Amino acid sequence: MTVRRYHAEIGTALVTGGLGVAAIIGAAELGVGWSDHGPQAGYFPFWVAIVLIGASLWNLTGAVMAHRRAARIPADPLDDPEDPFLPMANLRRIAVFLGAMTAFVLGTLTLGIYVAATLYIGWSAWKQGGFRLWVGLALGAIFAVTLYAIFEMIFQIPLLKGPLEPLLGIY
Repeated sequence: MTVRRYHAEIGTALVTGGLGVAAIIGAAELGVGWSDHGPQAGYFPFWVAIVLIGASLWNLTGAVMAHRRAARIPADPLDDPEDPFLPMANLRRIAVFLGAMTAFVLGTLTLGIYVAATLYIGWSAWKQGGFRLWVGLALGAIFAVTLYAIFEMIFQIPLLKGPLEPLLGIY
């Protein structure tokens, strides 16, 4: 299966339009008008969402019109909406990246950000960067220690530690 540029443009327009609708719903809960003290909390998100929906409709219309035009007139070889958007070789690389990012997010929620960051950086350096596994894990550990120093010690902002927190007696 090859994803065509036309389908990618339609999908992107629908997803960004959906995000705009979700933002409007969230902004409406916060209030989108003006109070005695100025704009309510949802005022600016509401208008940003309106712009996002407008841009999504613009892109959706442009994609449909380009597709119809290409069906009637021979398409420009450099700008054909039926060209592959994502060849299968590239799709695999993106799927691996998204899978790793999903594992990182789930790892952050279950193991804490420091363990998840160590594992994610280690895996990425090993699989994608060509480093030895122990070097990748060392880089990940250095990154996690740096995160801890910056956020926990310097800025005093606690990050999600997962099961490490009770094991180490933190907080």
